[in-house]
Amino acid sequence: MPATLNFFDTYTMIALLEETVPKQTFFRDRYFPTGAGDIFASDKVLTEYRKGDRKMAAFVSARVGDIPMERRGYAIHEYQPAFIAPSRLLTLDDLQKRGFGEALYPGMTRAQRAARLQMDDLSDMEARIVRREEWMAAQTMINNACTMQTYIDNKNKGEKLDVKFYDGAASEHVFVVAHKWDTAEGNIRGDVTAMCRMLSRRGLPAADLLLGSDVAEVVLANQEMRDLLEKTSGIIIGEVNQQLTAYDGVVFMGQLNFGGFHLNVFSVDERFVDDDGKDKPVFPADGVMVTAPACGHMMYGQITQIDFGSTEYTSYANKRVPKLIVDQPNDARKLRLASRPLAAPNNYCPYVYAAKVIGGDP
Repeated sequence: MPATLNFFDTYTMIALLEETVPKQTFFRDRYFPTGAGDIFASDKVLTEYRKGDRKMAAFVSARVGDIPMERRGYAIHEYQPAFIAPSRLLTLDDLQKRGFGEALYPGMTRAQRAARLQMDDLSDMEARIVRREEWMAAQTMINNACTMQTYIDNKNKGEKLDVKFYDGAASEHVFVVAHKWDTAEGNIRGDVTAMCRMLSRRGLPAADLLLGSDVAEVVLANQEMRDLLEKTSGIIIGEVNQQLTAYDGVVFMGQLNFGGFHLNVFSVDERFVDDDGKDKPVFPADGVMVTAPACGHMMYGQITQIDFGSTEYTSYANKRVPKLIVDQPNDARKLRLASRPLAAPNNYCPYVYAAKVIGGDP
């Protein structure tokens, strides 16, 4: 007798999710990839980062033989990642009406429609978690910290969870321009070069220049930049050749040379709908950042739950953990998808951010 596959088993649903092609996102996938050691079999995760090494080896007298070198220090912190758990209810009414995308007379049984709705619901919940991870990655780079507002239900707020990756009152990843870039005194090339040097002085790479959507327009219209891009200028600073990318709302503008730093330039206009239903940019339209790919990593804590049909707790070390909840008195069932992500840098301040670089000087 052939074995029957239980589509409501947690391990089966995890396997189905892993077979789904994940949606690519800019900040999470380019700057915070997840490695084999980033999924923890515990409720908490460990973040560790250290400053770049710029020290030189000492000249040693022949009579001494050698001089011991100290080990590089690093900061290590333990955090419990915030819990993300969207869910969706499946009632008898959902099984009796035509679903989105179905043929008018599909001839589906309730069991077949339930299985299809289950996969659609998992896909929808996965998309929302991905958008939250993308927001978390961007916030970590912009603030060198992330504030996560928890909710008790759809309307009432719970506690705020704060994670920061610096000591003291202020972070060293911030750069302030002397003059706004859309003014006559604005110095785009000088400011970007200075931001690159902030990273190089820490022994960290500078490879990408991220421009908010409004800043990108100012850079393209800047006369100095246009003059230098002319092939007859005698100064080779690269070229602008705008291209769409695999990431929604992100345009690759080209590669430009800023004081010897060859940067991949991106215009970022990715957007999301916040908890209050307002449409907002993931990256500020008037912001600028210099960083490098894989400057951080996305970690995940384990999920512990009582699975359907069981009375025991089971822990899963996985990015996503689905759960079926059955409400027998009301003939309803609910599907939940849980995750415990945390974005963290690999080194101390591996990004430099400048806010409000346009808007005219006060």
